[in-house]
Amino acid sequence: MSAKMETALKQVRGLGSAREGARHWWHERVSALASLILSGWFIVSLLRLPAYDRGTIVEWLGSPLAAVPMALLVITTFWHLKMGVIVVIEDYVHEEGSKLFWVTLVNFLAILGAGLALFALFKIAVTGSAA
Repeated sequence: MSAKMETALKQVRGLGSAREGARHWWHERVSALASLILSGWFIVSLLRLPAYDRGTIVEWLGSPLAAVPMALLVITTFWHLKMGVIVVIEDYVHEEGSKLFWVTLVNFLAILGAGLALFALFKIAVTGSAA
C-alpha cells in the first residue's frame, strides 16, 4: 500500500489545469494593447490623407511606413480575435470532440483571414495595384 505524503493544497498548486493560464491572459492583454495602438495609428493616418479614392489609398499603402504598421495591425487583430473566440469556446462548449472541432475551425479561419489580408496588402505594396 502506497500512501501519498502530500496535502490537498500541495496537489492543487500550479498554474491552472493546462498550466498556461497566466501566459494566455498576458498574450490577450498585449495583443489588445497592440491592436489599440495600431488602430489609433490607422485612424489618424486615414484622417491625414488628402482624399479617400482608390488611387490615394493604394499610393499610401505602397509606402513601407504605411504597409508595415498595417501588416502588424492585421496580425495582432486576427491573433487577438482568435484568442478571444477560443476562450469563449473553451468556456461554453463542454464536449471535448465539439470543442476540438470549433477550436480547430477558429484557428483555420483566423489563419485564412490574416493570410488573405496580408496577401492583398503585400500585392498593393509591391505592385501598386489590388487587382
